[in-house]
Amino acid sequence: MERKIKWGIIGPGRIAHKFVSDLIRVEDAEVTGVASRSLRKAKQFADEFNIEHAFGNYEELFAFDEVDILYVATPHNFHKDLAIKAMEARKHVLCEKPLGINRKEVLELTESAKENKVFLMEGLWSRFNPSIEKAKALIDNGEIGDVSYLQADFAFYALDRDEESRLLNPHLASGSLLDIGIYPIFLAYLLLGMPQKIQATSKFHPNGTEIQTSMIFEYDTAQAMLYSGFMGNSRMEAEISGTVGEVFIQPRWHAANSCSVVKNGTTEVFELPIEGNGFVYEILEVHNCLKNNKLQSSLWSHQNSLDLAELLDSVRDRCGIHFPFET
Repeated sequence: MERKIKWGIIGPGRIAHKFVSDLIRVEDAEVTGVASRSLRKAKQFADEFNIEHAFGNYEELFAFDEVDILYVATPHNFHKDLAIKAMEARKHVLCEKPLGINRKEVLELTESAKENKVFLMEGLWSRFNPSIEKAKALIDNGEIGDVSYLQADFAFYALDRDEESRLLNPHLASGSLLDIGIYPIFLAYLLLGMPQKIQATSKFHPNGTEIQTSMIFEYDTAQAMLYSGFMGNSRMEAEISGTVGEVFIQPRWHAANSCSVVKNGTTEVFELPIEGNGFVYEILEVHNCLKNNKLQSSLWSHQNSLDLAELLDSVRDRCGIHFPFET
């Protein structure tokens, strides 16, 4: 029987619950440990998912021999330090998006992965969504001609959240851009590459948190209209228009169950329902990389993460989005 890949969980919060719910669906995966700054929270999580080992600090999990790879699911501003400590302990790492607060942090992370000869990938799960994969293949194959326009949004109402929450607390790298704006930016990058010019504007909470950002990415023969916000809901359907047709990724596009092509007056729908919460495909890619001794994914590489961080930095610079802990 093939040896199972043993996972450890850093930060047993909401996203980790969804991730582990999918992880246990994967036949060759086993969750052997979970760590939190609160032993009580770690034990609660361990009890819920029948995980044998719970730790009240991260260092014990870093040193734990019964773990091959760690999933880092803490608030954004802790990603870099925890992932680097994990890699220095010779653990492979899947780190929730954004991989780092800025490109400088992402560069430190990728250099640490190379130095320690371990696998590192940003947990941008939408990259592996079957509907997004299908949409990309259709566009790459020229089904809608040359792309001229892309529209993608991600928004929900969050101004009723506690100001100490990760969404609204500037000390936790709060704001819509890093939390959900990363998705529309990722889609434009995936389908159109690096833009030649970026225009962007933001609105801010009284505590300094960015709560709404609109962006235009300019390309040679195309524009991408992108949006993220906490001030209200949006439709969250992605549209990619070309010279001979359109591709739609159905709401909520970042976790879509289908996509469609509109061409010559007809619509063709591709039903691709996701398994579980949608993390399964990302997990399978990680397992494939580990089994083939790859230190980075060819589908979402270190360079892809660096490029995405550069785009986020560019938007932040234009909009004046900064965090108190940044120098």
